[in-house]
Amino acid sequence: MARSKGMAATVRAVDRALDVLLCFAETPQLTLSEIAARTGLHKSTAHRLLASLEAKGFVARETGGDKYRLGYRIWELSANYSREDDPGVRLLPEMEKLRDLVGETVSLYVRDGLERVRIQAVQSLQAVRRVAPVGARLPLNVGASSKVLIAFEEPGVRASILDALDWRHVDRGHFERQLEDIRRQGYATSMEEREPGAAAVAAPIFNRDRKLVAALSVSGPVSRFTPDAVREHARHVMEAARRMGMMLG
Repeated sequence: MARSKGMAATVRAVDRALDVLLCFAETPQLTLSEIAARTGLHKSTAHRLLASLEAKGFVARETGGDKYRLGYRIWELSANYSREDDPGVRLLPEMEKLRDLVGETVSLYVRDGLERVRIQAVQSLQAVRRVAPVGARLPLNVGASSKVLIAFEEPGVRASILDALDWRHVDRGHFERQLEDIRRQGYATSMEEREPGAAAVAAPIFNRDRKLVAALSVSGPVSRFTPDAVREHARHVMEAARRMGMMLG
């Protein structure tokens, strides 16, 4: 019994340490107070975890300051990360071609549980554009890419996702009817669903085994996404997604 408690405590400590590291996913520098607030940990607990991470080189403290940042060990690990099958790397040239063709921001999303994560983005060159930060985690029941990542999943997986999502602010019946239309037409659209003034068109990327890999989207100001533009974007996004799928094993 003592062993079980020890194992549980060890896992909890690892979870907390990882939560501390994940605080830096969106912000490069944070104070102890900010880290404690983001993780929900007491300052003393957060300080002990940071001290251990600092000793191993996973975080570092700014010289003469009270802010922490990621340490050199993170970059050592990332240098050994295999990118051969990373769609965010392999598909980047095709994403750039699509951006140049449609003139809007192009993003690549994958599903992680009940969220979607932007794993790659190519920013529009236009003066008024939608900036898409890589690594952003977004709700799975709002937006064109979210609909694609659900609509084209296997039926059993799709049902499990729909049952687990929070429907307090979204009409589930209407959402599911949209999914049927999306599967039939091959792409999804969104107009100011997640943020005011933003629009998007997205299509699924399947690998050669017809397994859903990611969602490819084009996004920009709603003022430029006229009905004619949406139809053109949809055609280009679906064609680009088809080419990208052929590049993936």
